[in-house]
Amino acid sequence: MILKGSQRGNARELSKHLMNVRDNEHVELHDLRGFMSEEDLHEALAEAEAISKGTRCKQHLFSLSLNPPEGVHVDTQTFETAIEMAEQKLGLDGQPRAVVFHEKEGRRHAHAVWSRIDTDSMTAKQMSFTKVKLMDVSRELYLRHGWEMPKGMVDRENRNPLTFSRAEWQQAARAKLDPRMVKAMFKDTWERSDSAESLKSALEQRGYYLAQGDRRGVVAVDYRGEAFSLSRWVGVKAKDVNARFANATELPKVDEQRQHVAALMADGLRRQRAEIEEGYKRARPSIEFRRTQMVERHRIERTGMAELQKQRETREAAARASLLPNKGVGKWWSQLTGRYSKLIAQNEHDAWQALKRDQVERDKMISRQLDERQRLQQAIRAMREERIKELMALRQEIANYMLMKQGKVPKIEPKYPTTRADARSEETKRTERRRADDRQRERQCQRPRDRGLDRGREF
Repeated sequence: MILKGSQRGNARELSKHLMNVRDNEHVELHDLRGFMSEEDLHEALAEAEAISKGTRCKQHLFSLSLNPPEGVHVDTQTFETAIEMAEQKLGLDGQPRAVVFHEKEGRRHAHAVWSRIDTDSMTAKQMSFTKVKLMDVSRELYLRHGWEMPKGMVDRENRNPLTFSRAEWQQAARAKLDPRMVKAMFKDTWERSDSAESLKSALEQRGYYLAQGDRRGVVAVDYRGEAFSLSRWVGVKAKDVNARFANATELPKVDEQRQHVAALMADGLRRQRAEIEEGYKRARPSIEFRRTQMVERHRIERTGMAELQKQRETREAAARASLLPNKGVGKWWSQLTGRYSKLIAQNEHDAWQALKRDQVERDKMISRQLDERQRLQQAIRAMREERIKELMALRQEIANYMLMKQGKVPKIEPKYPTTRADARSEETKRTERRRADDRQRERQCQRPRDRGLDRGREF
């Protein structure tokens, strides 16, 4: 389970994000502890912010996200255990805490938020080395549950080079392109070029134009005007970029380059891109309808189960209460003999077992719904990937158009998504090429190895 935490303020924005039902299919306020409000997250976090006004602390909250491994269903108790482990490791035990569950695209994850303010001393809890501590907890969870541990967690040097910060992911998301493709493209052009000119030419062929960044050294501006820091997206140090671009001051400024790129754009290509987007909007309604219907049905099921469990809890509580003598000699005698205290202990035990039973029932239903949602997500993911490929092909067309406007010869052949027939044809061609290579190697092996020696003897 991946744990990511940070100190922060602005309780209002955080509570709005955690209770966001627009971007999440299901949102559940699971637990509020240590707040005067026991049902409203907005009021609870507002209370924590009001208390922090009595201190100098600006980041009075600590927010933690818990993301289980992909394809693994984690029950509520496992999430609670992970939160307790993190709380103890971070030194936040006993602090007011909120826990919220989110579900989106067939995956369930949790958020925990603590108030850092100790009301007894009116000081903030010291938070140091939080990343290291959370990594220790995360590693312990992987080992405890037998999940496949990410290589980067075993050895930091084995981390995937195509991992991204949140800022990088959001930046690529604004361009509606897969950030893995974008980062791989930057790394490929950097490694294949041996000079500033060759890198500049390679990036221009893909629709990126180099410029002087305001604070980030050399940047690449795409046809939308987005500026990508070269060192960040290539994955090298700033000094390596400066070494290759000794005359970086000769590059145009970002604003100048944006104007230049904007001048190269054509209305026809904009219409083509709009047509791609519109085409997918027409193709998507059936799947989107299935998704919204499924989410609504799941919500109704959860609400129905909650109502049934509440009714059952009321009946069971009444039944347990009826076992206790509540007046007269019977109550006095049961207290005198100790039977009354035994009945109370038994009722508390039965109530706790009932709570555990209800939680298991909810976890089973959530797991079943997640399985159903993930099957639909596979179809959605396939459509997104096809859309990404078409947008990448369009980007290459735009790059060609820009090169033509500059009087250069287009060098990139757009690669549009292949159909199943095309895929079978490509597979057949690859098979034929492999067979031809095998026959060539067999002929080479059958040639006499001492032919050169025989020619030497003739001379």
